[in-house]
Amino acid sequence: MKNNNYKHMKVLIYIFLGLAVGLLIFNLFHIDFEEPLYGESFAAVVGVGASLCAIILLTILKIALKIKDKLKG
Repeated sequence: MKNNNYKHMKVLIYIFLGLAVGLLIFNLFHIDFEEPLYGESFAAVVGVGASLCAIILLTILKIALKIKDKLKG
């Protein structure tokens, strides 16, 4: 039962990673690189930062699950 939950968590991690990468790409196209900190471009910059944070945290979680599986196995 516990192993099945880890499989579901791994699938969710990949889904969230895909969403974060999608939002990163979406927000990169909305940045005005001449004035990135003004108007709607600022929201896109914040979105890029949030997407990068999410990708880093999900990658750390994925690595932690791999370590946990190796220690149990």
